[in-house]
Formats: sequence, structure tokens, C-alpha cells
Amino acid sequence: MLLTPSPLKRISFFLISDIIISLFTLYFAYNLRFNFQVPTNFINNFFSIFFILFSMKIVVFVYFRLYRTAWRFFSLYEVKKILLAHIIVYSVFFILFLIFKENMHPLARSIIIIDFLLSLVFITLLRLSKRIILESTKGTKYKNTLIIGANSSINALLNDKKNKEYSPVAIVDGSDVLIGTYILNLEVFGFKDLKKVIKNKNIEAVIISKEYSQKRLVEIYEILNELKINDIKIVNTLSSGNKKELKDIGVEDLLARHPKDLDKKQIENFIKDKIVLITGAGGSIGSEISRQCALFGAKQLILLDHSEFNLYTITEDLKDSNIVSVMQTVRKIEFLEKTFEKYRPQIVIHAAAYKHVPLVEDNILEGISNNIIGTKNCIDISIKYGVEKFVLISTDKAVRPTNVMGTTKRICELYAQNVKSDKTEIVAVRFGNVLGSSGSVIPKFKSQIEQGKNITVTHPDITRYFMLIPEACELVLQAASIGKGGEIFILDMGEPIKIVDLAKKMIELSGRSEIKIEFCGLRPGEKLYEELLINDSDQKTKYESITVASPTIFDIDELNQKIEELLVCEDKIAKLKEIVPEFNHQLNLQ
Repeated sequence: MLLTPSPLKRISFFLISDIIISLFTLYFAYNLRFNFQVPTNFINNFFSIFFILFSMKIVVFVYFRLYRTAWRFFSLYEVKKILLAHIIVYSVFFILFLIFKENMHPLARSIIIIDFLLSLVFITLLRLSKRIILESTKGTKYKNTLIIGANSSINALLNDKKNKEYSPVAIVDGSDVLIGTYILNLEVFGFKDLKKVIKNKNIEAVIISKEYSQKRLVEIYEILNELKINDIKIVNTLSSGNKKELKDIGVEDLLARHPKDLDKKQIENFIKDKIVLITGAGGSIGSEISRQCALFGAKQLILLDHSEFNLYTITEDLKDSNIVSVMQTVRKIEFLEKTFEKYRPQIVIHAAAYKHVPLVEDNILEGISNNIIGTKNCIDISIKYGVEKFVLISTDKAVRPTNVMGTTKRICELYAQNVKSDKTEIVAVRFGNVLGSSGSVIPKFKSQIEQGKNITVTHPDITRYFMLIPEACELVLQAASIGKGGEIFILDMGEPIKIVDLAKKMIELSGRSEIKIEFCGLRPGEKLYEELLINDSDQKTKYESITVASPTIFDIDELNQKIEELLVCEDKIAKLKEIVPEFNHQLNLQ
């Protein structure tokens, strides 16, 4: 019971132990000085000397908070504090001895020196004991850990058996109010002291427990990288929304942006108590939108996907929500009709699409059928069954497209903007690449690094817009909530990022400096840079993160006719260019 962590037990144990140690070391100092033949006159003042010394120790030890340090968090920093405390105690005692020498007589100065050394050694060893015992019996090597960001969830995380190797020794936080205070018996320092704390406390690992801006997170990472701190964890919120875990910091965390104007109340009002159908519900975007809709209180989720594995995965993830799993393709309108007739969704979010540029280049008919016909089917059936809001997930590759995939998505946008609908509000939301999605560069680079292979980048100048999947999905729902029908919303993707810089950062994070970057040339349909707007006449919304592209008028009957011709014609590239004149397939030859 005594070893069970508790502040009261810890203080009591250390206090009693220090009394015993101090008695022992002073007694032993007397005996060493006189070769175990202590004169009687020296023995007479033993307890008086002990009382003075130990009283001073208690005062100084309390000042240095030596009775507040948890055993398994003990580090070199605490050793330095014990040393300093002893120097102060014995220096003051020595001065008192010189001033009141006659009152303390008889007392040899060598006894004070011997007691100083013995007390320092034994009190330090005592406080190291539990850490030494735990590490030897459980095989755990505890790491001196710095917590960045005072957060209420960190205590529960550190008590998790998976995280027992981390022994917090200090906290760094940006709040001036907290600096100098103690949380969980750990002193709180400011960001300006970050380097000093890492050096003084021999920090081996860092846990970033709060959500910081991209700029601040990068600043923190650069300092940690400079000081060779390789074990950097970040608190990750699980898909359930209320559970947290520690994960390695990744490049996606350093690139993440958190929209300041995210209006969660607006999104909740849009989703809450509605029946929501999501196509492509098992994909990277579809699965996160499904989770978000569950968190925002959807009455029922209809999860539609043609992939058995993807559908099973998202179904398991959301099994505690009111969901219906439908294994179905969007290319068969007769199947869609049965689903819509049965469940009567009020909101449809269409995320199903073929998105990989090279694969669609090699399978043009499949790309056209799935992306264009699938979207057309979903829109038409939504209109027929009076869906309140239809949301098309689009892509920046639809802007002045240079590949078949981007062109099919542009045609989907044209259909969504121009189809006639009395009740159903149809909007499209366009954004760039999402970090960590299936087939994106980050999983590919991670795989190459894990295998010890060089990272392959298509071109040294290639750039892309990036956004975190949860961020993109929240903004999709926010844009959809303000749409009135006919809009193409564009999400603010920040500044484009050079892929080669992304690769360098991932190599740096991995610590695998031997891995090099190789350039393999642009793939068919790939362009060096991507755009989010067709022209400069975009309109602002009440949210900085969302703008509206100017509408493109296209006769819907003519568009339907051209889509039918596209399905049966021989030269599909020429027909795509006829529908989307800005399609420049020649750029793929770069």
C-alpha cells in the first residue's frame, strides 16, 4: 500500500525516511570521525545537532519541493535540486557553527563534511529507488518527458498502461497565468524557456497535449529537432470524439490548419435529426463525413459503398450510431431508387468517385461511367425523391483540367449547377488533396521510408494544395449548410506545398537520413500545379475559409445529350474537350 502513488503517502514516506537517513548519516559521521570510538562529551550534544540540521533540511527541502516529486518522475534535475538544497543547508549550518562555536561545542568540522556527503548520497539514492526498481522489474526504461500544453486529458493519458514509459518532469505552456504554477506537481514554464527546460531536465521525449496553430506547432518542432528530440507524441482525438490517444507527430500535423471561423453550431443545425445518405461512405472523405455527421447528431446515417471491406470498416467504426449499411454501386439507378424509396434521405453527400489520375487515364470508360453517370444518377434520384440538400464532393483537378479524372469531375459540377430542381438544393464543394487519404503521397512516402527505399517524387517543382481530412470534411458540411443551390464552394487550402519539401520533412521526421529523393517524371495526366478557381470573380461568403465560384451556364438538355454521346463515341478525349473546352490533355506530356 505504501508504494501506491498518492501525494500524502509520498510526503509521509519521504519525511519519515529522511528522519531515519539523517539520524543514520550523522551517527555514522561521528563514528567515522572518531574511528568508532566517539568520546562521551561529543555524544551528549548529538541530538541537539541533529535537531538543528534536520529542521533546516525540512525548510529547504520543502522550498525546493523535494517532497512533491513523484518517484517514477525522478530525474537529473531533481538530483541537482537535492545537491543545491544540501549545499544551502550545510553552508548555513557551517556559518552558524562558526558564529556559535562555543554553544555547539564539542563538534568537529569534519563531522559536518562527512554528514553532508553521506546525507546527499543516501537521500538521492532513496528518491531514485522506485525508478530503479520499476525499470529493473518491469523492463521499462522511463523517459524524462516534457508536456507542452497544460491539458486536463494528459493525466488520464499518462495513466494508460500503453504510456507508462513517459515520466513527465515539467510542463511548458503559453498562458502567462499558468507560468510558475504547478500542475500535477509539475512546474509550468513559458515557451521562452523551452530550450532551457529541455537541457536542464535532460528531456528525452515530448508530448504535445494541446491543439496549436500550424505556425506554433512548426516552431515547436523546429526547436525539438534542433535539440535532437526524436520521440515526439501528440494527443490524437479518436473518431468517437471523446477518446484520446498518443500518436507520433507526423507531417500531416505540421501541415494542419484549424479554421478560425468554423461554425459548429451552424453545422449542427444543418445535420441534427436529419436522415443523411453518404455515397462512398467507406472512402477517406466519405468515412470522415460519416463520422462528422454522427457527431453532429444525424437521426440516421445511410452508408452506401460498393466496397465490402470499406463498408464493413466504417460500419464497425460507427456501430454505436443509428446506421444502415448499403452495399451498392451508384452506376445502377434502379438500385439507388430502391434505397431512396426505402429510407427517404433528407441530405445526400456524394463522395463516391474514382479519384486516382493515372488509373482513370488507363480506364477512361470506367472513370466516365462511375464519376459522371454515378453523379448524374444520384442527383436525378435525389430530385425525384425530394431530397432537401445534395452535396457533390469535387476537386481542384476540375479547374482547367489536364487529365480525364479532373474533366469528369468538372462535368459533374456543370450538371450540378445547371440541372433543374424545384425542391432539392444542389451544391458542389471543391478542394485539393487531403493528407493521408488512400493513394495520396503521404502513405506512399511512409511505405517507402519503412522499407528503407528512396522516396520517389515525380518532379522537383511539383506543388499541391493540402488539407487535413477532418478539416476538409467540417468545411464541406459548413459550406453545404449555407448553400441555396447552384453554388460551387471553394475551400481555402492555404498556400500550395512543394512535394519535394514534404518528402524532405517526412525523411527528417523518420530520422532516416540515409534515405534520398529520386525524381521519376510526371505521370500521364499529372500537372505541376493545381488551381482552385476558374476565374477571379469568386464571391466571398460570411466565412473566410469558403468562397463561391462564379456560375457556368450550360444548357442542361445539351449537356445530357453530350453525356450520352460520350458514352458511345470512339474518341472520348475529343468529346470530353468538346464538353469542357479548357481541358488540355496535352499538358500530360510534360
